[in-house]
Amino acid sequence: MTALQNTLPKKRIAVLISGGGTNLQALIDACEKPDFPAEIVLVISNKKEAFGLERAKKAQIPTKILSHKDYETREHFDRELHETLVKSEVDLVCLAGFLRLLTSHFVEQWHNKLINIHPSLLPAFKGLNVHQRALDAGVRFTGCTVHIVRAEMDAGPIIIQAAVPILQNDTESILAARILKSEHEVYPKALYLMATGDAYVEGDKVLLKNRGALPDSLIHPIL
Repeated sequence: MTALQNTLPKKRIAVLISGGGTNLQALIDACEKPDFPAEIVLVISNKKEAFGLERAKKAQIPTKILSHKDYETREHFDRELHETLVKSEVDLVCLAGFLRLLTSHFVEQWHNKLINIHPSLLPAFKGLNVHQRALDAGVRFTGCTVHIVRAEMDAGPIIIQAAVPILQNDTESILAARILKSEHEVYPKALYLMATGDAYVEGDKVLLKNRGALPDSLIHPIL
């Protein structure tokens, strides 16, 4: 981190969850580092039983439950969600296992400020049951993707990806656990890039400043 970045105010982050919150925990751990350029100011769940709320409370982060069942329409829910985020002066919103489709209006209100993580190498295997679908397809690599949210499900400019090899004896659960470890690594990295401005959106792509050298290829299986 540069001296200039040290003097800049930290970006204010809200994290939206519906479940256990392991990716939330990865973000909490990253934000607790003194030189990390973001801080989580609010965790919102649409399910009161979500264990991620306990993770937030343990880290002394304010929480709020917005049950979608309390709202007549998706639009009403999203309006309340938007107002809650505005009141907390949020700069960026991280979706971390938030099991709700957001309306196109809400996504536009938070244009280029909504970040999501998906357990595949998008645009491959959008939607659900991604690990079994990757196994059934016989691909050699799968992985995870952190991307800017667009109105279409699991679409938007890609910030960072991790490629995870599929091994010969993998089951759905074994593969899912290995990908989840990669999720916990790349989500904080993606947030860092967005919070510092080292990653920025131009058109339909995320461009990176100070990009390091990459290998020519990743080959699997190794022969």
